Amino acid sequence: MAKRRMRLAGAALAILLAGAAAPPLRAQDDEPTKKQITAIRACAEKNQDDLTEAEKQCLFTLVAEPCQNEEGGQSTYGMARCFNIEAKIWDGLLNDNFKSLRAGIDTAQAAKLRDMQRAWIASREETCAFYDTKIHGSMAIFMSAACLARETARRALLLKFFTRL
Repeated sequence: MAKRRMRLAGAALAILLAGAAAPPLRAQDDEPTKKQITAIRACAEKNQDDLTEAEKQCLFTLVAEPCQNEEGGQSTYGMARCFNIEAKIWDGLLNDNFKSLRAGIDTAQAAKLRDMQRAWIASREETCAFYDTKIHGSMAIFMSAACLARETARRALLLKFFTRL
């Protein structure tokens, strides 16, 4: 019994030491790089006349997928991290497109735009949270993150489309 406890204690210590040897995650690792931001923005601009093509060419292929090929990017949390980085880029683009659209419309249209965006945000949050409700497992972590990135990208592209009408 004492030998078994010693082995368990030794195994626990080895696990702790292995974890301590790994480089800590840093907050800046979760921020998109200038190169990533530029790549998505350029792709969205290039494909702005075709929302389907923009989604096909720009979504996940430029940031999330390459990120997942990096060390740690294939774990559940690594994949979620990659999708979250991409979501931040699309969120920035969405905000820019929202401001641009709002600047070109009258007060009544701006109120409708605001209401539309609030409804969309609630819908996006409920839709992406449903992965956890339905799956109840670790797959929901990265699937929900992918959903947030995908829905944010789609909305950013749509708002850009509206600015050109």
